[in-house]
Amino acid sequence: MQMNPNKDTQLCMSLSGRPGNFGLRFHNHLYEQLGLNFYYKAFSSQDLPGAVGGIRALGIRGCGVSMPFKEACIALVDELDASAAAIQSINTIVNTAGHLKAYNTDYIAIAQLLETHAVPKDISFALRGSGGMAKAVASALRDGGYRNGVIVARNEVAGRALAQGCGYEWQAQLGALRPQMLVNVTPIGMSGGPEADQLAFEAAAVEAADTLFDVVAVPSETPLILTGRAQGKRVITGLEVIAIQALEQFVLYTGVRPSEEQFQKAVAFARS
Repeated sequence: MQMNPNKDTQLCMSLSGRPGNFGLRFHNHLYEQLGLNFYYKAFSSQDLPGAVGGIRALGIRGCGVSMPFKEACIALVDELDASAAAIQSINTIVNTAGHLKAYNTDYIAIAQLLETHAVPKDISFALRGSGGMAKAVASALRDGGYRNGVIVARNEVAGRALAQGCGYEWQAQLGALRPQMLVNVTPIGMSGGPEADQLAFEAAAVEAADTLFDVVAVPSETPLILTGRAQGKRVITGLEVIAIQALEQFVLYTGVRPSEEQFQKAVAFARS
């Protein structure tokens, strides 16, 4: 990718336990196409306070926040946008003259995808997970009018808290439940992880469902999504989530909203 950085180049970054290339390629492609003097780089860190302090001290314009930092970053910023305060989970930090304000564009992406995929509001669902991303997904489901849900999480404290906060039930395991929609918000199926080749739900539950939603973005075709496609299910992928949330981050960082064509080209480039 061509770029000509100078002393006025604005830096943006991401913090993730497992950094990937999608955000880097997506943002930098749009910077170049739109003639914006920005550059984006992906990082991980074992020193989260130091990393967030560096955003402030070095004047880094924006930072995307991924697992496992979505909740831990809250205490390190100055202000929470309503999208983050409502669910106590962040995925975006915007630095304005040293003032760090946090947002949650994951929530925005989930809400959009439930609408564009025409997921019926009376559908029964099970959401597996209880971390920061699970909060965003569960909150978007709740606010979208999805009432018939259960949170499946091995962590009873976090699972119960998430379920109670959104008006759902909690179970440690899916058990005999056969909901119409299964939502995976765990690292199961993620490339490079110990469970990369595993289904996030047992095969019988997947077969009984009619909608499969996996927030894992790498790979976009997880075992859950591949199985769903083969069985003719409605599927919603983590690639769709990461693309929309990245677009909303881009707008927050730059104040510029790309056209739909520019957005789609950036997604295609980021995937290539």
